Amino acid sequence: MAMAGSVAGAALRRGRIGLRHRLARPPGLGGGRAAADWSRSRAAAGGAVQYCAELVRKRDYEGFLCSLLLPAESRTSAFALRAFNVELAQIKDSITQKTTGLMRMQFWREAVEDIYCDNPPHQPVATELWRAVKRHNLTKMWFMKIIDEREKNLDDRAYRNIQELETYAENTQSALLYLTLEMLGVRDIHADHAASHIGKAQGIVTCLRATPYHSTRQKVFLPMDICMLHGVSQEDFIRGKQEKNVRDVIYDIASQAHIHLEHVALDDFLHNMQKVDFNIFHPSLQKKSTLLPLHLYIRSWRKTY
Repeated sequence: MAMAGSVAGAALRRGRIGLRHRLARPPGLGGGRAAADWSRSRAAAGGAVQYCAELVRKRDYEGFLCSLLLPAESRTSAFALRAFNVELAQIKDSITQKTTGLMRMQFWREAVEDIYCDNPPHQPVATELWRAVKRHNLTKMWFMKIIDEREKNLDDRAYRNIQELETYAENTQSALLYLTLEMLGVRDIHADHAASHIGKAQGIVTCLRATPYHSTRQKVFLPMDICMLHGVSQEDFIRGKQEKNVRDVIYDIASQAHIHLEHVALDDFLHNMQKVDFNIFHPSLQKKSTLLPLHLYIRSWRKTY
């Protein structure tokens, strides 16, 4: 999502703090085999970088655009972090049995453990994540929080209340932003506080944006307490109803996101939703903004997020 650019912008405004990517140097004139081995390792590394960037471009386009706005020495690490997030996020939608999802989560839990033991598995995202960890001394705890929270979320049930949704967002989206700040060399309590609010807002908006898609699969994850407050059932969303009480549910949830956030790119979606009277099923909300790359670039240039 585009709010990663906001965190990146905060880091840039604090003085473009960042750790430089140390390029590997080729071996000396010690023999053709050593040089060939080095070339193959660099080619493999390039392939892993490309894999991560392409995965993020396809599954997290806004995050992809924001990563392009980061300092050049940080982009490959940013793609690795977001590719890791994509790998975990798509598990829930790609399984038919929870057991399969648990196995995949366990793979990534063990992969992170191996990464911090300098023994990453031969998987492109894990390989690039290992390089990012080594390059920026990233905190292991945040990776584990993301895995643990997404594993708990494998159950197909709605959030009981808005606080439960915010907790999920904090341990996934905010944790990813904490890692992004570390990658940029920013370790500051004020930046972390902003990242916490941004991550919660992002999590709420992501839940809203995914509602039409989930409804087509006979699933609804919106907070139950707000639905009950307005007398709205899950079946109302599955049938795509657009009555006022359904829109009131969306309004209340969107308002909670706005409490956390006012002037970043998420505002665009909230504003567009307001224009259609909080009809989450309106076709205009399902379209990607073709002008988003330009808007992000202008905001980056003006240092307004």
